[in-house]
Amino acid sequence: MARPASFNKRDNEKKKQSKRLEKQKKKEERKTNNSKGASLEEMFAYVDENGMITSTPPELQKKEEIDLDSIIISTPKKEEEEEVGTRKGIVERFIEQKGYGFIKEYESGNKYFFHISAAPKSIGEGDIVFFDVEQGFRDTNAVNIRYEE
Repeated sequence: MARPASFNKRDNEKKKQSKRLEKQKKKEERKTNNSKGASLEEMFAYVDENGMITSTPPELQKKEEIDLDSIIISTPKKEEEEEVGTRKGIVERFIEQKGYGFIKEYESGNKYFFHISAAPKSIGEGDIVFFDVEQGFRDTNAVNIRYEE
């Protein structure tokens, strides 16, 4: 009968001893490669003019002088997308039951929503009208709608 592959006490002790020695070697290796206690200069990192991190200090060269008065710290004013004034267009669609419609401007081809409260009562599709624009709840709306003068 063949003996099963089992280890006796002596073999187990040898394995434990070799593991301890291996662990001790690793510990000593970590101690020798440890960066703790390194000089302060070795631990510094520098950022060059391009924003890259380097281990060498930057050269002390003449820096560019900046006029502090030339720096503008503000939010630029939003330019008006739509000019204020009278525009000419045609009533492209008007839904009388719901009380609103759309005017297409001649120059730009933009379409503007309008409500019946901003238009003459007799307005209808195909009418040529003059109007102003105003920023509404969702988009730019046509207001002060009137017929050709």
